[in-house]
Amino acid sequence: MLLVASWLATAGYAAAGAGIVHMVQPIFDDVLIRSVNVKAVALTMLGLYAVKGLCSFLSTTMVAAAGQRAVTDLRNDLYRHVLNQSFTFLSRHSTGSLMSHVTTDVEKIQNAVSEMAGDVLKEGLTVVGLVIVLFVKDWKLALLSLVGMPLAFYPLVRLGRHLRASSETSLRRWRDISEILQETISGFRVVKAFAMEGFEIGRFRKAAWRLFTVNMKITRTTAILPPLMEGVGGLAIIAALFYGSHAIKAGHLTTGAFTSFVAALFAMYTPIKRLSRVNATLQGALAAGSRIFEVLDTHLEVQESPGAVELPRMGREIEYQEVGFRYADGDGPVLRRVNFSARSGEIVAIVGTSGAGKTTLMNLLPRFYDVTEGAILVDGVDVRRASLKSLREQIGLVTQETVLFNDTVRANIAYGLEDVDETRIESAARAAFAHDFILDLPRRYDTIIGERGSRLSGGQRQRIAIARAILKDPPILILDEATSALDAESERLVQQALSNLMEGRTTLVIAHRLATVRNADRIVVLDGGEIREIGTHEELLRRGGGLYSRLHELQFRPEDPAL
Repeated sequence: MLLVASWLATAGYAAAGAGIVHMVQPIFDDVLIRSVNVKAVALTMLGLYAVKGLCSFLSTTMVAAAGQRAVTDLRNDLYRHVLNQSFTFLSRHSTGSLMSHVTTDVEKIQNAVSEMAGDVLKEGLTVVGLVIVLFVKDWKLALLSLVGMPLAFYPLVRLGRHLRASSETSLRRWRDISEILQETISGFRVVKAFAMEGFEIGRFRKAAWRLFTVNMKITRTTAILPPLMEGVGGLAIIAALFYGSHAIKAGHLTTGAFTSFVAALFAMYTPIKRLSRVNATLQGALAAGSRIFEVLDTHLEVQESPGAVELPRMGREIEYQEVGFRYADGDGPVLRRVNFSARSGEIVAIVGTSGAGKTTLMNLLPRFYDVTEGAILVDGVDVRRASLKSLREQIGLVTQETVLFNDTVRANIAYGLEDVDETRIESAARAAFAHDFILDLPRRYDTIIGERGSRLSGGQRQRIAIARAILKDPPILILDEATSALDAESERLVQQALSNLMEGRTTLVIAHRLATVRNADRIVVLDGGEIREIGTHEELLRRGGGLYSRLHELQFRPEDPAL
């Protein structure tokens, strides 16, 4: 409805503009030469200008509203599509490139929509209205004046192809800049530690120069179009002057009619030049659109099965049955024939050398990836048959790399929950041994903690993450090297917080440091994607000669006194 109303307003704008040019004839013939109909002509002109102004406002605002709404929907769809993808999708697209799609690419389309909403329809209909005026005044003169117009549009089409290719290159250069920004800012400490500021600045300058070069190519191509249009228009005016002067002498054309005709020709220049400039923006939008829809057409998300069931709160056990997994673009299997279980309330540790598949094994439970062989069952229900929401609501995750958001302490603890009582948040913070240091923050629970919690220490960030997991109250807990990067004091506090978190929950622990898994009910030893041993700490050590005992010996071997 809004779009239809905007089209009507645009048609009114074009008709009023053509009417104003048409009124040049009575102004000359009636008002200036014969001094008649002065009042009627004046009122008509006033009315036409009022209609043109009102329709211009309405058409611009309504078309822009419709266009901007469509672009906003596109940006939202793109963001939702990215978040709904699997980890495989994210591994194939850099963060910088995805940011470039959501910001720069959509902005190109937004600019095109804004210009097209303001110019294409309005100026296009204006040109049509003015062409009608030309033929009404003198169809022979109109044909003579417009005969060269196709010559002007031919280079417009040819140059459009070059603009499209250059626009695609420009967007790739923008992607390069976004990737450099994301990498250097997220890795700021590493850049500083290795004194690589000069190298990164040089890399950024090269990327910026490549962008400048391609943008100047676009500018030069775009700048050729208006002079071409003006040249063709100048030839049309010259032809009209020769023909018009003879027609007026012969009495076939009045001075007012010819003046109105020339005014219509002049009036056509501005909308035609605007339309030629829109072409450059349109080509950029087409290039951006192809990149965006390339992402939208990529479907690597973990799908819910038809008729997925709501998984009730876990009460019995988790079972890995003959689980195998390989990445879609990998050379071979990462996991093979993995079988173990974790009963309700048990602590099961997963240990092994780097690259053994420990983290991958844990990523299969919340369906960050799907198993390629076998099945994972929660209380006898294959996780692939459960709805993603009901499955993931039951799992709490605390990792070595704590992910916090640039928000308040309160919002980070209550992340994913709505209308959480203040008492519950504080209780979770106390259980995570975070309440005391939160009270020392400038605004306590309302303190903004910075991007990724940059204003907090490592131990404080970890305790906030634990408080978040405690508040969620999941029956299943995954701990992935949760204390490996902490100092002794922070580790002691975090271990106490983890003890509170693990109480009464089924816990899967990934650990490199074997000291952290001594008290596990069962230890699963992975090597090369396969289970080599299962048992308690004491059982595995008593066997001797196994992988676990060798790892234990390496970690707890006394230091050489000679060193």
